[in-house]
Amino acid sequence: MGRLLASEVQQLLHNKFVVILGDSVQRAVYKDLVLLLQKDCLLTPSQLKAKGELTFEQDKLVKGGQLGPLHNGTNYREVRQFSSDHHLVRFYFLTRVYSKYLEAILEELQSGEHAPDLIIMNSCLWDVSRYGPHSWNSYLQNLENLFGRLGEVLPESCLLVWNTAMPVGKKITARFLPRKPLPWAIPLRRIVVHANFYSSIKASNHGFDVLDLHFHFRHAWNCLQSDGVHWNEHAHRQLSYLLLTHVAEAWGVELPCRPPAPIGELIQDAPERQPQANRDQLDLSLSPPLPSPRRRPLLQTPRPRLRPLLPPPVPPHHMSPPSRHYPQDCYFSSDHVFQSDQFYFQSDVPSSTQPGFAFEADFNFCSPPPMASFSPCYQQRAPVVYRGFSRYLVQGPYMPWRGQHRRSKRGASAHPESRRQ
Repeated sequence: MGRLLASEVQQLLHNKFVVILGDSVQRAVYKDLVLLLQKDCLLTPSQLKAKGELTFEQDKLVKGGQLGPLHNGTNYREVRQFSSDHHLVRFYFLTRVYSKYLEAILEELQSGEHAPDLIIMNSCLWDVSRYGPHSWNSYLQNLENLFGRLGEVLPESCLLVWNTAMPVGKKITARFLPRKPLPWAIPLRRIVVHANFYSSIKASNHGFDVLDLHFHFRHAWNCLQSDGVHWNEHAHRQLSYLLLTHVAEAWGVELPCRPPAPIGELIQDAPERQPQANRDQLDLSLSPPLPSPRRRPLLQTPRPRLRPLLPPPVPPHHMSPPSRHYPQDCYFSSDHVFQSDQFYFQSDVPSSTQPGFAFEADFNFCSPPPMASFSPCYQQRAPVVYRGFSRYLVQGPYMPWRGQHRRSKRGASAHPESRRQ
């Protein structure tokens, strides 16, 4: 993972329709992406704090927000959209992962002029805290309903990335959470870990991508705001780099080679004006990240995927059993399932014999799962500036969504379907 410039993000998302769904943290994901599509600077604290404003960096408020009453109820709505000649980004505020409102959003996307190329989504904190004592069981059922429904209605060319919920602090003062204690004794930060596990499994089982933001930011406590839920501008820019790198990997796109920006540097450079109460009780040290696998550059026309060259043969008497690397903080891939270094299930959690949960009996994830190592002999060409493919020649910059598509096991296309006028 390396730093990206606004011009490179524009090229990666050229003629793409991006939809972001979720709570206020996902709204900040939308804002940072909109900003990064236009200029190389960070969000300001006031931009991160603003809610439902009429305009933000050339975008517009479509529904809800300041067009109606601002409140913290579960029926709060906010729809934002940024559009340019070759980019379209839309945000929907969610207070529940699956509901009649979510169905209305899907119907709106289906009947709209453009089909989504990329959907980024998460919903967790509202689900497990604002819907009564049965909110946990409802959340699990809604996750199953959500991914099943998305598998039915989304085009096969659409890449959906499920973001796991970000870590939360021990002391939480965010206004949207109920003032009275939750109906269970487990702290909210542990409930988030459990919710991330189940949501990642369900998303993966339906063939969708998972980006484990909880794992990547589990030590970045001094980037957490004082309310224990939201994150500062440095964390959100790093989040954007992680997300765009994941999308590029899923599309088979090679990003420019630059020195990586590990989260460890982010923690050291983060300002001290936003400390978190329990920061001194946590270990802020991070292991150095492994270099990301290199991908082919974008070209005018699709080219076959390059494969890493095999190392030279080793004489039999020098051969040794193959070994695997165990990457730490920068590991993620399109088939990535949930990781956490603080994961343990009580006895009331379903056992490994339950269908769909074929894991170790104690459910103890103390370190990330192994990942196959990449050969150092991988052949690399110089980066080529992306100008878009001429695969689809249509009147407008986007391709209309024509009817429903059949449900199938999803896999990222080696060549993203980019379109030009």
